[in-house]
Amino acid sequence: MATAVTNIFRLLRAGLTLARHGALLPPEQTAQLPWVARKALAIAQTGTRESSDQSNRISAALSALGPSYIKLGQFLATRPDVIGAKRAFELKVLQDKLPPFSMAEARATVLAELGKPVEHFFSSFSEPVAAASIAQVHKAVTQDGRTVAVKILRPGVEKRFAADIDSFGFAARMMERTSAQGRRLRPVAAVAMLEQSMKLELDLRMEAAALSEMAGNTKDDPGFRLPGVDWATTSKRVLTTEWIDGTPMADVEALRARGLDLVALGDTVIQSFLRHAIRDGFFHADMHQGNLLVDGAGKLVALDLGIMGRLVPKDRLFLAEILHGFITRDYARVAQVHFDAGYVPQHQDVNNFAQALRAIGEPIMGLPADQISMARLLTQLFEVTEQFDMQTQPQLLLLQKTMVVVEGVARTLNPNLNMWKTAEPVVRAWIERTLGPIGKLEEAGESVKGLARIALQLPTLLEESHRAMQALAARQQDDDDLWPRASWSGINVLIYGGWLAAGAALALIITGVR
Repeated sequence: MATAVTNIFRLLRAGLTLARHGALLPPEQTAQLPWVARKALAIAQTGTRESSDQSNRISAALSALGPSYIKLGQFLATRPDVIGAKRAFELKVLQDKLPPFSMAEARATVLAELGKPVEHFFSSFSEPVAAASIAQVHKAVTQDGRTVAVKILRPGVEKRFAADIDSFGFAARMMERTSAQGRRLRPVAAVAMLEQSMKLELDLRMEAAALSEMAGNTKDDPGFRLPGVDWATTSKRVLTTEWIDGTPMADVEALRARGLDLVALGDTVIQSFLRHAIRDGFFHADMHQGNLLVDGAGKLVALDLGIMGRLVPKDRLFLAEILHGFITRDYARVAQVHFDAGYVPQHQDVNNFAQALRAIGEPIMGLPADQISMARLLTQLFEVTEQFDMQTQPQLLLLQKTMVVVEGVARTLNPNLNMWKTAEPVVRAWIERTLGPIGKLEEAGESVKGLARIALQLPTLLEESHRAMQALAARQQDDDDLWPRASWSGINVLIYGGWLAAGAALALIITGVR
């Protein structure tokens, strides 16, 4: 871990880079700085190329700072509560693209990771077809004739990320130590989540595992598929998957020219994401247009599963009930769900919170279909968090970010998308199953299984206890002072009582099953 001085130096260097690109502060905030600060900033910005598009400046600055800062920018785009709605909007256009690294470096990585040169595995191996901050992709043909995509990590990216994340953590700790507002926003937890996400993304075996897991979850989902993994040519820094020929989601005109139903495709984007998040608790957390294709059969294909999100059952139920509550305008239920989940402190008034939610929901619900936005709802929901002392929930940040991105993708296909109408069937079906009779039976079944596992272990545990007591009894015959006979009688009572308890547990299980 770097020293404080090293971290301060790195952060100052990053600030200088932002200043040189004219992206450190928007003009209205710069004007409020003290004269000395304004003068220093003007000197730092000497030679800055003029641009009316602030977002281009930010993108250029973060790209110049490297992969970690690109990921940080994408992450902060989901935090209007931290950086403000305007700056968050500017960061949404940040593209994760960098110049490719050399073919020599790509070939060297394959050799180091897989133990043999590229030619051993592939009969052809193209120049990079895509390059991002973490890795680049090559199109290749295996020796048995299959066309595949070979993803290779950038050289040295792990070391660069470790240094930058240390600086981010230092800045976050300073925020929490010096500001009550900083403590409420929990930047340390947010950086920790970013760090964990990036560690997973930097191990391509984890992406392969994510593809495999999600493929199992979604094998019966309508209109959705994933590329298969070639495990024989996959390692920590190399990932080989099935090559998918398809139309990029960003090329809407090409999709229309194919005669595809764009309205239905937009619904598939939304509903697929909600199934993964709510039903499975495992979702693609980087589901932008560049990671989506439509294959020859008209199915939505998701690529680049380096960033994944997970939700525990409590958070999945929270999400489903929140969405269903807004859809049905049951604001009292939405408020109560926040309190039940512990997201709003108990000293707050649930009725006042419901009133605040109604003030958010009603104006949105009254809009025309093409203006009903989940992104707008989430943005306004953030605005009431400070008023009710709500702490940020880091485990929901990736979900919120992805939900906003997914809605944007769907709207490029169907500008008149009614977000709530599209989401309602998936959300309702899951709630009915989970909270209805089938869900209760499944929950009871899991409880019975748990009791059964405990009961099955009891005979072994009791037998081991019995042998231990016999050994102690044998020693007691040699030394009456070591283990009083009265205690031995008590141990016998405990052993036989344990066997009776095991029998009672088994009886309960049998009764429960019946």
